[in-house]
Order: sequence, then structure tokens, then C-alpha cells
Amino acid sequence: SDFPILKRTVYGKPFIYLDNAATTQLPFTVIQAVSELYKDYNANVHRSLHYLNRKTTALLEGTREKIQKFINASNPYEIIFTRGTTESINMVAHGFKEVFIEPGDEIVVTEMEHHSNLIPWQQICKSKKALLKIIPFDDNGNLVMDVYEGMLSKKTKIVAITHVSNVLGTLNPIKKIIDLAHIKDIPVLVDAAQSIRHKIVDVAHLDCDFLCFSGHKMMAPSGIGVLYGKKRWLEKIPPLSYGGGMIESSTLYDAQFKALPYKFEAGTYNTGGIIGLKAAITYLEDIGFENIQAYESALMDYLIERLSSIKGLKFVGTPSQRIGVVSFVIEDIPSDDIAIILDQMGIAVRSGHHCAIPLLKHYNLDSCVRVSPAFYNTKEEIDTLIEALIKTSNISKNKGLKS
Repeated sequence: SDFPILKRTVYGKPFIYLDNAATTQLPFTVIQAVSELYKDYNANVHRSLHYLNRKTTALLEGTREKIQKFINASNPYEIIFTRGTTESINMVAHGFKEVFIEPGDEIVVTEMEHHSNLIPWQQICKSKKALLKIIPFDDNGNLVMDVYEGMLSKKTKIVAITHVSNVLGTLNPIKKIIDLAHIKDIPVLVDAAQSIRHKIVDVAHLDCDFLCFSGHKMMAPSGIGVLYGKKRWLEKIPPLSYGGGMIESSTLYDAQFKALPYKFEAGTYNTGGIIGLKAAITYLEDIGFENIQAYESALMDYLIERLSSIKGLKFVGTPSQRIGVVSFVIEDIPSDDIAIILDQMGIAVRSGHHCAIPLLKHYNLDSCVRVSPAFYNTKEEIDTLIEALIKTSNISKNKGLKS
């Protein structure tokens, strides 16, 4: 009942939203917080001295402190506001390209990365004549850690890895991955886009060097994200963007950048997104992450059990630790057909390559269906999904649907 959009109908049927790995829905408190900002306090942050600007600036910096505590960072200036996980990763990739990567150097990623944490490093290796090393995963969807450990060398400049796979749901052993890299003083970037809502991320405990996540995957508006970075690295790498708000002083021919975090925050902020992110974190904390984890874990177990009963259904990966995502194919039925028919029944899922084409190629697939429930979903909705999948199978076989 906290989520207005979930009360609607689609094609005359109750709306069942199971695409939360792509984007979560917004509770009313988040919508209200964003609305109040634009109704009562709209101003350009850090630019003026009038009342509206002071109020909005205080709200923005309060959000920075909220995020610092949320992920247990040491200082507020380690929190950089971005447009999302993709921009956060590109900021780090650009910085390392400019400062640290030379011909013959190595960058380590995994076979299961989202394109956002693969393509930037891939392109840097191409332009700098560096080597991209890939940690493989087995058919269950677990990283082959022995191979990873053997990859690390003096030439390795950074390890960039997803915390949770957006296709497999694999919860990677991120602490062990970081510890092994740090033995050789190799920094580690963690893509936490899929983990930030499911599990409290403690950057002090993980000891990661960078962490990236997006608001729209944790009940906040789209277009807002966070880059966390250790001071030692943030001070060494250059900004990705240049412009207003990040300049301490300038002449026509040179400029001095502001100190952290503003060095990386050029231009006008997405203030509404930032305020919405603070409201979303507050909402999740009020429910309690332990409560969310317990409920979603039970719901995932139920989902997997019910899906297992469908004839011809094959899971894409069965990782030893899974969070938030189940992907599958059904024999002789194209994934897009499944998604389209489910949509007509009021059920939203995702089909396609999920921005992880190399991962799907591991299973000789071009596409699969992904179901990603959240704590506002129910077992009754899972039952409706299963009934709809059985109907989909019958419709497809009877009509001979082809993609």
C-alpha cells in the first residue's frame, strides 16, 4: 500500500511487478519528498546565498552524510553524486586510464559483468594496449576463485567486479576477492547496483577501494547514483567532467579544482534525485534490512520451488548463494514471447540479454527471462506468475508462436 503504482491495473488485471532488478518502484514517501523539494525549496545547490539555496544545499549535504553512514564510509567527502552506476564506473575507468594504465598492464573483470562494468575496461585496454583478464564462472554461476587468484600480478592495475550478478543472482565472495587483491596492493572496484538494496554494504568491512550504485534500484528516482572512493585514489585520478561547481580558481589558460567531493561534481546536481535517495534509504531503514532480507529470501525460495515444477523450464545458473534474481528459459518458447504474453496477463518481467551478452553466451543463449521480486511482492503473486507461465506454454505450443 506504500507504493501507488502497484495499486493500478494493466489490461484490466491486477498489476504484478517482477522487474525489480531493472528498476524498483517508489514509495509515496519518496515521491512526496521529491515533490516537496520542487514545490518549496527549488534552487541551484552551492551557487547562491539566499534562503532557498541554503535550504536545498543543506538537504543535499545531509543526504551525503546519510549515504556515508549507510555504507559506513569514513568521511562524507568520499561520497560522490553521479547519474548512476554506469557514470560512477566510467569516472573511475577514465581516471585510471589517464593516470595508471600503461601498455602491457592488466585489468581484471569477470565473465558475468553487466556491460557497464565490462565495456569501459574493455575499451581502455584497446586504447592503451593493456590486457583484459576475465575471471570465469562455472555452469552453476559461481566464480572460479583458483583462476582468479592466479591472475593477480604486479601488472594488475585494478580489479572491477560485480557484487551480485544481474542475470544469475550470484552473490560473489567479494571480501575474499578484495583481500586477495590487496595482498598485492591492487585496488578493487565493486559494482553494487544489484546488492545495495538486498544487503547492507559496509565499505569499511569490505575494504573496497571504490563502490558504485544507483538510486533507481533501491526505491529512489532514476538518474541519481553514488561513487564511493577511498581518499588516496580519489585524489590521484582526474575528473571525468569539467564545468561549473568544481572549480576553485581559474584563468583563461588554467584552472584549479575544488577539494573532494566537489572535484568530481561538475554542473547542476540532480537535486530531486538526491533528496529522493535520502528518503528511500530512510524508508528501507524504517522497515529494517533484516526484515527485508528474511522476507525476500523466503520469497525467492518459494519462487525457485514453484518454477522448478514447470515442464521444460531450465534455470540459467544455480549459484551457491543467490540474491534477488532468477533467470530461465522454457524449451521451444522464445523468451520475448514469454514476456509479451505475461505482460498481457498484467505481469511485468524482463526478457533479453540483460546487458550481459558474454554471460549468456556461456550458456549458448541469446536471451532469457528474468524474474526479480522485491519485498512488496507476495507468494500469491508468484502463484499467479506460475499459472501464467503454464498458460504461456500452452498458448505458444498451440499457436506455434515464433519470435
